[in-house]
Amino acid sequence: MKALIIEDEKAAVRNLQALLKEVAPHVDVIDILDSVADSVAWFETHPAPDVVFMDIHLADGSSFEIFEQCRVSSPIIFTTAYDEYALRAFKVSSVDYLLKPIGAADLRRALDKLQTLHATTESERSLSALIRNLQQRSHYKTHFLIPYKGDKLLPLAVDQVQYFCISEGVTRAVVSDRESYVLPHTLDELTESLDPDRFFRVNRQYLISRHAVQDIDLWFNNRLAINLKVGGGEKILVSKPRVSDFKSWFAGD
Repeated sequence: MKALIIEDEKAAVRNLQALLKEVAPHVDVIDILDSVADSVAWFETHPAPDVVFMDIHLADGSSFEIFEQCRVSSPIIFTTAYDEYALRAFKVSSVDYLLKPIGAADLRRALDKLQTLHATTESERSLSALIRNLQQRSHYKTHFLIPYKGDKLLPLAVDQVQYFCISEGVTRAVVSDRESYVLPHTLDELTESLDPDRFFRVNRQYLISRHAVQDIDLWFNNRLAINLKVGGGEKILVSKPRVSDFKSWFAGD
């Protein structure tokens, strides 16, 4: 865990560093600042640390001025000798508010609280990502309606399609050696609208399903040649930049 200390009292800095070594040796103090101006400049030029220990009274003003001049996304643990700023502190991403002199138990409790909040945030992010993924999956195309014999529409399930390809200037959905259908979509459009767990764009002409692959040959120049279960025995070459992604996709990584 990377920590930044913003404190203008050298004795307070030494005390905090000693306590960190005692109760949280995993915390790495990456820098120590003592003014509003230096802190603003630091946040504008460095990635956010995992936690900031911040005194309220600094050499050139109040630390609250930092938040007025730049964006601070890191969680803050305030360290101060005064308790009248507690309410204001909790309006600026504060995790805890420690009164000097800080004891080991106080620091340990604050870091435990930070760890709990971090775990909760990560869990919420994972849940949000899962919900977004499920919502996206619900919008993937599952069927096509194919114009058929002039006055009919033939339903075609995506599950039936072995691969999509560009043939003679048109897009075809190939179901078997004897059965394929012309679609009014480009391969780019199909790549966007189909579930990427099931279909992979191996090159500019082919978008294939996983269950269409019979076997794979190692090809020249570190490429792969796919033999499909249908399609007349033609080898489908995976473009060199896509080989690594194709292996991961096929293995389900």
